[in-house]
Amino acid sequence: MTSRSRDRRRSSTTRAPGIWRGAAAAPVSVERPAVQHGIQRWGFGGWRLLSGMIVISLSGLLVLFFAADFFYVHSIAVGGLKYLTRAEVFALSNTADTHVFWIDPEEVRRNLLRSPTIADATVQVGWPPVMVSIVVQEREPALIWEQAGVVTWVDIQGRVMALQEDRPDLVRIFSDVDDGPIGQNVAVGLDIVSGALQLKTLIPEITVLRYNPINGLGYQDPRGWMAWFGTGTDMAEKIAIYKTVVDNVLSRGIQPSEINVSNPDAPYRR
Repeated sequence: MTSRSRDRRRSSTTRAPGIWRGAAAAPVSVERPAVQHGIQRWGFGGWRLLSGMIVISLSGLLVLFFAADFFYVHSIAVGGLKYLTRAEVFALSNTADTHVFWIDPEEVRRNLLRSPTIADATVQVGWPPVMVSIVVQEREPALIWEQAGVVTWVDIQGRVMALQEDRPDLVRIFSDVDDGPIGQNVAVGLDIVSGALQLKTLIPEITVLRYNPINGLGYQDPRGWMAWFGTGTDMAEKIAIYKTVVDNVLSRGIQPSEINVSNPDAPYRR
């Protein structure tokens, strides 16, 4: 082996010695904290503080809602009135000084329908300033009923109503019933009401009728006697019979004190 080959082999296996360079050595990488972008999230304590503020605010609103006089009903809006007054409807509704939160429209309607004057009612509950709105439908009187000195109205279904005003266009019935004044929870018989209305139609000059539990409806004939017609819807037939009886007694020169055709099959006179 030649000397040149030996020199090449020696140089290839030789390693250069490591040299410590101190501060000049390669810098060691230091891990830096990551920078967070956007909104920092609340901690558990922050959410508890927010929840507490919400609870306090809602509690204050509830106290204000139930304690403030502003939410208590002291007046109502009423529509459809003809005979009743707003004060009367307010009293019937039973809503005075009641908190709006406790008002049930259906209960108010039931209170109103207890009045014999009110046929139907619509109730709406809202917020101040108009918290309760009521529209009523009143019954119409068909005749005037006087019993034991107390005067009332009676509608076409026989329901007794409070007298609200003078109605000279309605026939007035004086009752001989001696059970005391008729109450508003008592109904007059439909046969009495229909009979009185038929008599008023067939004899328009009648303004006053009398009711007797035995003889029914009657009136004082201007010729000097009492005429009785009973009750029911057959007044046209009874009036025809009555006229026949009157012609008969007058043609014979008889002055009766009473003519009774309440039973059309057996009329009689006194």
